[in-house]
Amino acid sequence: QSLPQQKLLTWLSVLECVEVFAEMGTARVWGEMGRWTIIVLIQLAKAILRLLLLLWYKAGIQTSPPIVPLNREQQQPLHPQDMEDNSSGKDQTYVGRRSSRVVRSLQSTPSLQSRHWGSPQQREESQSRRAEELNQPPTPLGLQETIAESIYITRPLLHLLSLGVWGQRSWKPWLLSAVLDISSLSLLSDLKDLNRRERAELRRRTILLLYYLLRSPFYDRYSEGRILLLLRLLADYVPGVGFVTRPLMDYLPAWQKIYFYNWG
Repeated sequence: QSLPQQKLLTWLSVLECVEVFAEMGTARVWGEMGRWTIIVLIQLAKAILRLLLLLWYKAGIQTSPPIVPLNREQQQPLHPQDMEDNSSGKDQTYVGRRSSRVVRSLQSTPSLQSRHWGSPQQREESQSRRAEELNQPPTPLGLQETIAESIYITRPLLHLLSLGVWGQRSWKPWLLSAVLDISSLSLLSDLKDLNRRERAELRRRTILLLYYLLRSPFYDRYSEGRILLLLRLLADYVPGVGFVTRPLMDYLPAWQKIYFYNWG
């Protein structure tokens, strides 16, 4: 990735990390008008950055989060003492004569800072596999797939525009957003030879369609009573589940009002 593309991914990641805090903080300071203003500005900035990555840098299907979180266990460097042992040619493993099981030899036991429970081969294989996944280029998108990804990127802006036109109680913004999400997924379903991250992203988008059960006005008219009844039954009749379901019942109304939790 080029340096400008890395900067765009970084700014996009920062926006996704602070969007909920910005919405809640702005609502506390400037009220509803300020809240919706910051929502529009953040969604507009995210759409511009994603369109630049899609159309200019050919980033393909964009994942969430934009930057893969660092796995510190797999990226942990060797301790200097371990590097000296490796350079001295000591055998790191011992193969059992009867079981053929590979275990670490006592002479090459790593220091406490870099110790892990897997065999050296397993660690090397996982590191090489993860490095290969990160270095895989994005799958080239044709015209149909580019349109589908553009629909997915611009869907939040169209949803906000429809909210401004028809209001929050109307079914039209809910239906418009659902049609755009389903259309994008159906157009991308024909794409073959996706890498692992891209397949995981499409599965994530498919699972997120369940959020429409929790989005207004569907939640207010149909889902709320049934979900609360189910949580109450679980809390009353399943031992131990109440520790999770009762706080969730109290949290759902607050969660449902925050735009970036259920629409962003």
